[in-house]
Amino acid sequence: QVQLVESGGGLVQPGGSQRLSCAASGFTFSNSAMTWYRQAPGKKRELVAVISSAGGVTNYADSVKGRFTISRDNAKNTVYLQMNSLKPEDTAVYYCDIGWGAGCAYCGQGTQVTVSS
Repeated sequence: QVQLVESGGGLVQPGGSQRLSCAASGFTFSNSAMTWYRQAPGKKRELVAVISSAGGVTNYADSVKGRFTISRDNAKNTVYLQMNSLKPEDTAVYYCDIGWGAGCAYCGQGTQVTVSS
């Protein structure tokens, strides 16, 4: 069955960097666009970044543009989110999902990112 396992979260200081990973299985990863979402306490889920199946097309939320980079390794069935210049408002649980902003139909357990000094 479809499984998405997010990892790499943790506590990071403002201005720091963090790299999230999402390991995928149970479907043809190389044929699928992938999306990262996040949800902060008391807030609606937000689309963060999306990447096409071959990795050639990406799109970002305005709030992370220029700071975050989505990438993928189809040989490893893994999608990444490199987060730089982190801000306290980036604190959230981060999820990955199959598809181009399809709405977290297959989101995993998520990984917590906390940006705080």
